[in-house]
Amino acid sequence: MAIPVLTLESMRAWETNTWEKGILEEEVIARVGQRLGEKLMAVSRPGDNLLMLAGKGHNGDDVRAACPWISRRNLKLINVRHPEEQLNALQQALSESPDFIVEGLFGIGLNRPLEGAWAEVVRHVNASEAVTISVDIPSGLDVNTGKPLGTTIEANETWTVGAVKSGMLASGASKYVGRIEVISDVGLIDLPDHGTEIYFGEDSDFSFHPSISPLESHKGTYGCTMIFAGSRGYHGAAVLAARGASRARPGLVELSTHESAYQPVASQLQNVMVFPVKNHLLIPPKATSIVMGPGLASDEIPRALRSQVAEVWESFPAPVIIDASALDWLPATGGPKSALRVITPHPGEAARMLGVETTAIQADRPTALRRLSEKYGNCLVVLKGHQTLIGDASSPIYVNPSGNPTLAQGGTGDILAGFLGGLMAQQRFNQNPLLTLRYGVWMHGRAADLCGNHSQAWSFDRLLESM
Repeated sequence: MAIPVLTLESMRAWETNTWEKGILEEEVIARVGQRLGEKLMAVSRPGDNLLMLAGKGHNGDDVRAACPWISRRNLKLINVRHPEEQLNALQQALSESPDFIVEGLFGIGLNRPLEGAWAEVVRHVNASEAVTISVDIPSGLDVNTGKPLGTTIEANETWTVGAVKSGMLASGASKYVGRIEVISDVGLIDLPDHGTEIYFGEDSDFSFHPSISPLESHKGTYGCTMIFAGSRGYHGAAVLAARGASRARPGLVELSTHESAYQPVASQLQNVMVFPVKNHLLIPPKATSIVMGPGLASDEIPRALRSQVAEVWESFPAPVIIDASALDWLPATGGPKSALRVITPHPGEAARMLGVETTAIQADRPTALRRLSEKYGNCLVVLKGHQTLIGDASSPIYVNPSGNPTLAQGGTGDILAGFLGGLMAQQRFNQNPLLTLRYGVWMHGRAADLCGNHSQAWSFDRLLESM
């Protein structure tokens, strides 16, 4: 189940409602501690050095409660209540090169800058090469705005409790938050009406994926994806989009590419039917989804083909996914009311579509997504980037939890567009298009995570094989 994104006020209200139901804070702290300990055992190895930093508040209580659940690791707990008195102990512990630092110095209630000895503690932690894990929120980060309150922990990961806090998703907060994981089952009551419109995805959201195909099936059972992609100098985008579509396993993938790119594109594809196009696209009657845009940046693409993209957007009766250069050719309409329309811009493309600067998109990504959807007929929007957003003008917006910086290179978006088209071509996936799009984005990011966050362990082939 997707996790709500809450403000400080909403989180406090949830906790208060829980205590009023007779559940004790001590019980929840014990449960959080157990979950923290179990997660630390899962990510570390026997013999690793774990440095636990516990402050005076409940975040410190969470860290202390985790310690009994940790075994076969070299565990050192420092209770940082008067930091000027614990600085020497901290420096000594850091000199022993811990593998992990788990910090619970301050929680979501912090409303003042960390100064003096507290700031010195944070600076020492940030200078360490250990993997730093913040409990609930990095100490020193404003929970609502995501802005640092002076010196702030720069965590590799934040294991947040109960729900994601809104400031953790703010522009610029990722420097401090790192990768977000949610410790959700901690004994709080079911969340009452919280008014949030944004949810953070979890792996369990995608257990719907049908892994077993009917015995009596054939290629026609799984639909046909038609892709219009590739031009002179951009043939690789067409190849990657087609390969991405194939990884979704539709029955057929057909690719129309500009005649100038036909030979290099066709020579690299085996299970895809490739056709050259000059001035007019032939849409196969059997197409059950269409993807348009990857690699169409060449000036050789004639106006007639650009106009045809707009016609397909407005009239094709099945799902249409528009990406890359074709985003600039769209009319401000969502096409036929009964058909799915999806756009997949990165922040720069979104800025062009809305006539604003990219910084404005990044400053408020949910609002940008809403505006894009509204402008283009309430279409579904995949706003790419760190923590990709998926949603439309009026429904909840979902934050994708998977992926890493290796996806920040040309070509990965082409794979995603093709993969989404391949999924939406299939009847078994297009009954819940929002969930399917979320699944596609998550699977794309998860594949990157499986490949690792290091260039020597990453390639397009590995990414595709992991999807």
